[in-house]
Amino acid sequence: MSAPDLSSHELMEILSTCKRVALVGLSGDPMRPSYFAGKYLQEHGFDVVPVNPNRSDILGETCYPDLLSIPGKVDVVDLFQRSDRVLPFVRQAIDIGARVVWMQLTVVNEEAAALARNAGLKVVMDRCMKIEYARLYGGLNYAGVNTRVISAKRPLFINR
Repeated sequence: MSAPDLSSHELMEILSTCKRVALVGLSGDPMRPSYFAGKYLQEHGFDVVPVNPNRSDILGETCYPDLLSIPGKVDVVDLFQRSDRVLPFVRQAIDIGARVVWMQLTVVNEEAAALARNAGLKVVMDRCMKIEYARLYGGLNYAGVNTRVISAKRPLFINR
């Protein structure tokens, strides 16, 4: 059975106190949602740590092949992975002492969530960290994300 969603107050506490975010599955392609979210978080004061074994750097930051390779403390592990692929990353999040596991929109894995909660981590599922930050701190408008684009995909005319 799923645990209740975190309240807006709890999400605000996470977003205001957890500033080092490992983005698992961050793409180097500016047209991908993970890139857009990572760039937005960087621009809003978060220290974004890319986790992508296929790249050496993204958004000007060194990429790491997995969570265990990241030097220093990580507050949030933000998972841009399919639901069936998150469990190993949740185990690594526990091993590195992360405070929060955040599963992006459409990503729901109750087994992984229970494992994280039992280890004392907060869990957010099926929500976008960028959208929640914008919603709670005034970056959303009546039409959705404040990008002047009403779509999940960015148009081709936006600079890469």
